[in-house]
Amino acid sequence: MARIPDADEQAEVLAFLEGGGFGGRPERIDTHAAVVLLVGERAYKLKKAVRFSFLDFTTRERRRAALEAELVLNRRTAPALYRRLVPVTREEDGGLALDGEGRPVEWLLEMVRFPAEARLDRIAERGGLDRELAERLGQGVARFHARAAIRRDKGGAAALAAVVRGNASDLRELVPELLPGERVERACAAVERALAPVEPLLEARRLAGLVRHGHGDLHLANIVALDGEPTPFDCLEFDEDLACTDLLYDLAFLLMDLLARGLEEAARTCLQAWADARLDDQGLALLPLLIAIRAQIRAKVEGFTARAVRAAEERARHRTSAQHYLEQVLRVLEPRPVRLVAIAGRSGTGKSSIAAALAPALGPVPGALVLRSDVVRKRSFGRQPEERLAAEAYRPEVTRRVFAALAERAGRLAAAGRAVVCDAVYGLPEQRAELRAAAERAGVPFTGIWLEAPEEVLEARVAARRGDASDADVAIVRRQAETVAAPSPEEGWLRIDASGTPEAICARVRAVLAGER
Repeated sequence: MARIPDADEQAEVLAFLEGGGFGGRPERIDTHAAVVLLVGERAYKLKKAVRFSFLDFTTRERRRAALEAELVLNRRTAPALYRRLVPVTREEDGGLALDGEGRPVEWLLEMVRFPAEARLDRIAERGGLDRELAERLGQGVARFHARAAIRRDKGGAAALAAVVRGNASDLRELVPELLPGERVERACAAVERALAPVEPLLEARRLAGLVRHGHGDLHLANIVALDGEPTPFDCLEFDEDLACTDLLYDLAFLLMDLLARGLEEAARTCLQAWADARLDDQGLALLPLLIAIRAQIRAKVEGFTARAVRAAEERARHRTSAQHYLEQVLRVLEPRPVRLVAIAGRSGTGKSSIAAALAPALGPVPGALVLRSDVVRKRSFGRQPEERLAAEAYRPEVTRRVFAALAERAGRLAAAGRAVVCDAVYGLPEQRAELRAAAERAGVPFTGIWLEAPEEVLEARVAARRGDASDADVAIVRRQAETVAAPSPEEGWLRIDASGTPEAICARVRAVLAGER
């Protein structure tokens, strides 16, 4: 890379800041395009005087503009963290000062410092990214996407194709120093093959207002838990073309990061929460491709970072990480069969536990979406899953609408290439037939699993429930003995003994599903 004229003066600025410009020696963090200096209760970001295919910070004016954009854009999600721009000035005596009276020679973005352990990547590393946090994360991203500015002049098929070409060029630049050429070519070819068939869908979504000014760099290290709430920060600010993208492409970075860390269930839970809030089902057909492209981006960024860092051990770590992301591209794009599965039976048979346990291994990454009748019913009344509904919400006409909505959405998701698990009693033949018909229209295999257990087991399980979406109690379980009809042999549903532990029941169901593949 050619020498940047501003680099020498920037090196002087960094020497000043690290040597006492803040009144004390700061902790320094380097990335491929920035230096973050941590001092006291503040953090200061300086844009490096560098140029890559996707950004140009080679002039002071460009760096200031990028920091100003970063300040404004990040206040959308984290207003408590982003404070102001601070100049480093050249004083009359030729020396440097922080926020002095002289001519600005560099600019810093001042932020409120938070504990590094509050970042979601750190929380994930210590095993703290549980189901509840993953669900809040998906819901929070969905809320941000709902209010993000629509940009029909950006995104679409042409823009994503340009990203794919840029990724390929950048990855090849890292061969053979940091990445193996054969794997780079395989990954790039797989992405290009997956892009061509979905270009019409990408264009349709752009025209429909689903390209918006999102975060652009939404991975776990750019999300912090503030008062327990996942809060995105450090968004992509230097290029509107890269930041104004399909909403699913914005989400895909987060899902990719979770998957790369082996957090498949957190990724599935996050996607479920986002998808339930957005109901953007048709677009989910794009998800494997978009996750793969995001993995390409992380691979090249890790490669560029490996080149930029000074310590050999750190360089080796970033090189290994780049290769890991490259392999993820190929894993995500491996074809995986789509299917629609129903987990049914009376209250207390363990339907919801079994559905949740099965979902991560079904269909394309990050697994199947679970549609639960109790949740659908409560959301139709504007209630949270844990809130109880009045008896009127269980009238037959309401139940018909709930099961029709389940079948309609399950078919829509399956047609978009997502595996689906439906969790409901399905105590009437017409409800079961409606769901099977939805699978047939979507062109995917259907498997109905009917769970059954002795009466005393059902009653004991329901009596022990706490904080569940189901409103069923022991009285309802007893009433179901008269009102719920198990599938007839002609319906083709598979009956499974659900009287054991959840692990044992799951093993039986998995064996059945494996035998049908």
